[in-house]
Amino acid sequence: MQDADMLRLMACQITVPETTSAAERDAHLAATVGKVEAQLERREVDLVVLPELSSIDYSRGSFARLGELAEPLDGPSFQAWRRVAMAHGVHVVFGFARAGEGGPFICTAVVGPDGMLMGRYDKIHLAQYGASMEKDYFQRGSHLFLFEVKGFRLAPIICYDIRIPELSRVLVTRHGVDAILHCGAYFRDESFHTWHPFAITRALENQVFFLSLNRAGADYGNSLFCRPWMDEVRQPVAFPAHDEAFHNVVLTRDEIDAAREGYGFLKDRLPDYRLPLITRSRP
Repeated sequence: MQDADMLRLMACQITVPETTSAAERDAHLAATVGKVEAQLERREVDLVVLPELSSIDYSRGSFARLGELAEPLDGPSFQAWRRVAMAHGVHVVFGFARAGEGGPFICTAVVGPDGMLMGRYDKIHLAQYGASMEKDYFQRGSHLFLFEVKGFRLAPIICYDIRIPELSRVLVTRHGVDAILHCGAYFRDESFHTWHPFAITRALENQVFFLSLNRAGADYGNSLFCRPWMDEVRQPVAFPAHDEAFHNVVLTRDEIDAAREGYGFLKDRLPDYRLPLITRSRP
């Protein structure tokens, strides 16, 4: 297989310590950059992906200090990952709390090997259940975003977005996305064990690669990489339950094409399901 026909992705299940000041945030960023660069020194990678809000702790303590911790698009997170992208010739997908008009926002941004910002996605579905309290601190986004690497169309979504099936469906059927990068901060609350079935379903029903990336830690972990087709032989790639991990996975065009040719889920859809409804009347 030619190199142009594959995309090499490194998914980073990282630990995020308590971050209640800009100094702690920046120290964490520097430490994470060091870990990622150590991996890139010995791997061939096209795309590096980090979890939701990868620069700060997911907690009320951090969120109460967003006035200090939230960043502009060209802030410390962008500058840190820009240097990595340029030094190693990779694309980097990173999460941070974005300051800006109407914000703050839970944001995923992408920087290219040339050091330029390729775009950003602000989370459009804010979680407010279990350990999540995002509506108390953040505003929701208002647009979708996709970008291309080596001919593959990729789109980020964030955590709770996975539970709204219309979003993934639109990205695939309307915008031709090949891989969905689902970056999360999945805490082990009552919803944690329903997360994987959603990830597997989104991959299979849309016949796309689906990376569902969590952070590491005692209350996090268990990231999952799903393929366009999976069965008892071809299983998802499972990450450690708690530990940090840097997993390399390969995406190929052939794998998407084979899934869609073998199983007609997408082409057999009707254009409209608002069909006549027949109900049985009582005798």
